[in-house]
Amino acid sequence: MDRDSCIYIAGHTGLVGSALDARLRADGHTRILTRRHADLDLTRQGEVESFFETERPEYVFLAAARVGGIGANAARPAEFIHANLMIQANVLDAAHRYGVKRLLFFGSSCAYPRDAAQPMREDDLLTGPLEPTSEPYAMAKLAGISMCAAYNRQYGTRFIPVIPATVYGPRDNFDPETSHVLPALLRRFREARRRASGDRPDAVTVWGTGTARREFLFVDDLARACLLLMGLEEERLQAILRMPVPVTNIGTGGEIAIGELARLIGRIVGYDGRLVFDASRPDGAPRKRLDTARLDRLGWRPSVSLEEGIRKTYEWYESVTQ
Repeated sequence: MDRDSCIYIAGHTGLVGSALDARLRADGHTRILTRRHADLDLTRQGEVESFFETERPEYVFLAAARVGGIGANAARPAEFIHANLMIQANVLDAAHRYGVKRLLFFGSSCAYPRDAAQPMREDDLLTGPLEPTSEPYAMAKLAGISMCAAYNRQYGTRFIPVIPATVYGPRDNFDPETSHVLPALLRRFREARRRASGDRPDAVTVWGTGTARREFLFVDDLARACLLLMGLEEERLQAILRMPVPVTNIGTGGEIAIGELARLIGRIVGYDGRLVFDASRPDGAPRKRLDTARLDRLGWRPSVSLEEGIRKTYEWYESVTQ
């Protein structure tokens, strides 16, 4: 991408989109297109058509999506599958018909089978049943990955699907009803510390048994990996897109049990009270560690450790909730 290339970031106000926006601007890109949901509803085909016809973006980062944690997925499965299918179908088709040079599509590690061997390789997709608590969302993401491959095969597009580990960082969603586990725990620990009275801090409840393991990726590291993939020379990009499963995992290669994560967050927040694990709540998939060999071969490595990333995220959260 040249510095004056026209780049559209769909979902620029979200966690991933805002990090991409900041990174591109820091790298000197001057023609970045953004639209808020109120100005462009990506689930509406007519609005998407009009936008692409008028603006003619050359590169697209499709970071817009309906996302949430286990609770949100369980409560609103129809919304999750419908909104994501509509966004993907509208944007991918418009990108093809209006000549987008390259598009990067964000899948999800939920798309892997619940009991996939660890670490999960790209060719493990569609080899077993999904985790029931996130199946509608995962099905939508699988459809998006398949749509990228189908358009590439039939029309010669360069749609690049990626599957990141669980992403976190500044500007994350801290809503208690819809957030993922890491920001949800940060909020609970912060609230418990603030409610503490003398030597009797409140207990913090953690969903599940605490034994499920997760891989977490700092959002700025994800942004770097995405720009690397979008900027690959044609031969290396085509080598990926011609693979039987043309998707690329983006992760750290590490994982942590939710119970250990909760204790780490407690230390960072300054909470020394009791943890309660609510086993009546779902754990989700037992493990979700990604095999990153495909990306490793391109020379990419994460630069932010989990502890450093959590500290940065907490500092940002404190700064906006004073």
